[in-house]
Amino acid sequence: MVLAWIRGAAAAVVALAALSGAAHAAPAMWEVSDGDSRIYLFGSMHVLSPDVRWRTPAFDRAYARADKLWFETRVDADPVAVKALVDRYGVDLDRSLTEKLPPRTVASLRAALDSRGASLDRVDRLRPWAAAMMLSVLPMTQAGGSVEAGADAAVTRQAVRAEKPVLAFESFEQQLRLFADLPETVEVQYLDDVAAEQVAPPRRGVDLQQAWLKGDVDRLGAILVEGMRRDRPELYEALLKRRNLAWAEVLDREMAGAGVELVTVGALHMAGPDGLPALMKARGYRLRRVQ
Repeated sequence: MVLAWIRGAAAAVVALAALSGAAHAAPAMWEVSDGDSRIYLFGSMHVLSPDVRWRTPAFDRAYARADKLWFETRVDADPVAVKALVDRYGVDLDRSLTEKLPPRTVASLRAALDSRGASLDRVDRLRPWAAAMMLSVLPMTQAGGSVEAGADAAVTRQAVRAEKPVLAFESFEQQLRLFADLPETVEVQYLDDVAAEQVAPPRRGVDLQQAWLKGDVDRLGAILVEGMRRDRPELYEALLKRRNLAWAEVLDREMAGAGVELVTVGALHMAGPDGLPALMKARGYRLRRVQ
């Protein structure tokens, strides 16, 4: 169970926000283009309930036109290999989780787990970042959500069946190392934030899944992206800004060719001045929001 929680959140922390623009009742998507190339940027949600209907005619057209599909990582990686990597980077057998946390964070974490019917013992050998990601997706998984029902997994399965090229910006190990290489103080801050959020009312009363489905990007971007950039700059730099810059470089090279490609990554990577749409626009490409 812990493995499923971690895998569902490893690509990005609560990947539910997007860059502001024209609002439509659908998850946000942009088209980046020049004379002979087009890339669609779709902000996905990694964990969803199976009954959520997020696909639209616009998304299906983008998928049908795409010659290549890009994801953060391969969500269909070998489960045995994934578990070994999670054990390597997310588990600490030498020091318990509670040894690393201040009393306030232990209290918040215990309260958050108790409210979900889970115990502190179940996570006490996880590193703080791994416990934070587990906790961040626990409400969604308990409500019936899963990685398998998430947008990334659904599109990957479709592409594999259709034998379309599937590419990844990062390996799963690279993603885990992004968290594992954080200073312990930053890991603890991350867990403290997630635990405190779990025992408090939702920020500004926002239902994140519904806001994502509606493309309510102004509100979510301000709450999630700007909050991380302002309050947790090291986390923002490591998990968003540096990765977005690296991915934009890859897409810049792809735009030098010709054809159509579809990028499906956590919607948090679409947000703000360091998001993929803004970075591609800054490189001189035409950008328009298509839903």
